[in-house]
Amino acid sequence: FPCEQKEIDKVSVHVQPVLQPLRLSLDKLRDVSSRLHKGLVQGLGKHSHHRAAVKMLPTFVRATPDGTEKGDFLALDLGGTNFRVLHVRVLQAEQKVVKMDSQICVVPKDMMTGATQQLFDHIASCLGDFIASQELKGQTLPLGFTFSFPCEQKEIDKSILIRWTKGFNCPGVEGRDVVTLLRDAVRRRGDYDIGSVAMVNDTVGTMMSCGYKDQSCEIGMIIGTGTNACYMEEMKNVKRVEGEDGRMCINTEWGGFGDDGSLRDIQTEFDQMVDKTSINPGVHIFEKMISGMYLGEIVRLLLLRLSEEKLLFKGQKSEVLQTPEIFQTKFISEIEEEDTGLDNARRILTQLDLQWDEADVRVVRLVCDTVSSRSARLCAAALATIANKMRLNRGLDRLQTTVGVDGTVYRKHPNFSEELQLTVRLLAPECSITFLVSEDGSGKGAAMVTAVAQRLALHSASFSCHPEVRH
Repeated sequence: FPCEQKEIDKVSVHVQPVLQPLRLSLDKLRDVSSRLHKGLVQGLGKHSHHRAAVKMLPTFVRATPDGTEKGDFLALDLGGTNFRVLHVRVLQAEQKVVKMDSQICVVPKDMMTGATQQLFDHIASCLGDFIASQELKGQTLPLGFTFSFPCEQKEIDKSILIRWTKGFNCPGVEGRDVVTLLRDAVRRRGDYDIGSVAMVNDTVGTMMSCGYKDQSCEIGMIIGTGTNACYMEEMKNVKRVEGEDGRMCINTEWGGFGDDGSLRDIQTEFDQMVDKTSINPGVHIFEKMISGMYLGEIVRLLLLRLSEEKLLFKGQKSEVLQTPEIFQTKFISEIEEEDTGLDNARRILTQLDLQWDEADVRVVRLVCDTVSSRSARLCAAALATIANKMRLNRGLDRLQTTVGVDGTVYRKHPNFSEELQLTVRLLAPECSITFLVSEDGSGKGAAMVTAVAQRLALHSASFSCHPEVRH
């Protein structure tokens, strides 16, 4: 189809200038990486952390699995309108973490904004019913609690809710320790007990769920609806927590990178529009450039601009393209599929009631590719920053480490993981990084955090009972 190809090439030439600001060179990515490095150091500082865009929250997780963990654990995962309770068994002989069973419970809408006691009594009731169904009554099992709301962690088993999000707004919980609220509710119920509790951030759970299979897994990363990463930092650099020895997992909250204006030069007008119309303008700037919640919207705004400039859909005014969030992020993955992508694009454009020709189909695919590619490369720059920091922290010529990864963008997009890995290799050449897709970070990972905390507690208890063992 030589004529058709000519038409596509002609349109492509005019489309490129609109897409150019989203194409970041390696030098620009190195520059972004060095800005993030400054942000990480500021977030770790004793006196600078409160004004840092990258929050660098201490998690009080002081080790990754060593393979000696074993036993039965409960996990509780509350992050939205449903919550899960799980029974997880860690099998030392087989070096496996097995989900024995789980149950999903619904939080009724009125409870999301009702009395605190009512919400936690409901959680304790569902947990009690699950324990009975598993025939675990009479056992006091440790519990990993993934609570996906902004919290300030004070200890492994003490976490203060900063604010409710995601439609929850129970009065009187903000500023209180959620572990105490859970324990009080279990005590009120009175027919079972729980052992030690470990509060778990979902990114830390992602790292830990991979850490039993691969003990060099010291970074966790999520690229899904949102994005975040955690890694094992040297305690001497964690100025906000007492103690110089060993390491602690830091929850970077890197989605906030750029909230201080440090990414303004790479924010395109389309990013600015996405930010302005979001529920939290000015917040989570980095996340808005790379995560699944926003990628579809960036593509929609680009398609709208191209059609206004008569470079797409013959310049027709489209009601559809003016509808916010009509272009879903999953469409990007479908359109970029190697073999079926163009057919998928034709189907999606037809579904959206757009009048298209073959040149339009190719341009739409090019736009999707440009947006997802920028996301993967920015994510790679951030990950390279962490890997390079860990290598320098440890004075190594070469760092070998594993990243536990989760999230729909990483899992489902056909080229994302490949582009991310390729770019990390270019930006962190002295680091050999293996990528493992996490299995159930908020369930198995939460149990693993609890298992490691228990191992460390037993270890320090035996040291304090036998001080002569200390070297």
